[in-house]
Amino acid sequence: MTAVTLGPEGTYSHRATRALDDDVVFRQSVTDIVAAVAAGEFDRGVIPIENSIEGSVTESQDALAEYDVAVVREIVTPIRHALLAQGPNFDTIASHSQALAQCRSYLESEYPDATLEAVSSTAQGVEYARENPSVAGIAHPATAGDDLEVLAADIQDQTSNATRFFALAPASERSEAGGKTSLVVYPNANYPGLLLELLEPFADRDINLSRVESRPSGERLGDYVFHMDVDAGLYEERTQEALDDLEALAERGWVRRLGSYDLEHVVD
Repeated sequence: MTAVTLGPEGTYSHRATRALDDDVVFRQSVTDIVAAVAAGEFDRGVIPIENSIEGSVTESQDALAEYDVAVVREIVTPIRHALLAQGPNFDTIASHSQALAQCRSYLESEYPDATLEAVSSTAQGVEYARENPSVAGIAHPATAGDDLEVLAADIQDQTSNATRFFALAPASERSEAGGKTSLVVYPNANYPGLLLELLEPFADRDINLSRVESRPSGERLGDYVFHMDVDAGLYEERTQEALDDLEALAERGWVRRLGSYDLEHVVD
């Protein structure tokens, strides 16, 4: 089995993907990963969906609304950020925008005059630090290797920092088994009480919605797609009944059942 995730080697996405398989290839964007899995080019894809500090990854949400894929697993991994450089004399700190945001308090306190440069991944920031002594990177301490110093460890603002990843498969592998279900709902409507109506089928059946978020549909201003995580499996009768009601409410739009899955914690 070959899995595709965000590269280059050493990203947090790569670390999460190794829970699936060691045969990993890389792409530079979440959208490319989801599109490739939808086309059947890879058996699995792993994308970040939500961070405990910075919230949801909007590119992942938008890609899941655009492409028909299955979510077959949820992987949660702790995020341990370290400051890596060739030495203490640098003027630029490069990392993924989310990593920079997750270390905001530390950076403002310890390096208020440094230039913060957002790059495509934490691993790319480390590569820049390897190439240039005036640049430091923020990434997992294990990516330092032999040529960079770990100047400070665990610099994230919250010690509980963790990221959820979705393991994706082609839509044909969608499963009803598992304790959690993800949905994408496009009601193609906008009126007072719409969101309440979308939530009621689950509340009426005592089903917890652990995440509900909206994203612009791209069709028109004020038109939204809703992303929902449900603490129940598609195999459950109550879930099927709730979805029947939901699909009736969204009859002008659509409901995508991404699938049911189980959670795995990866401590790395």
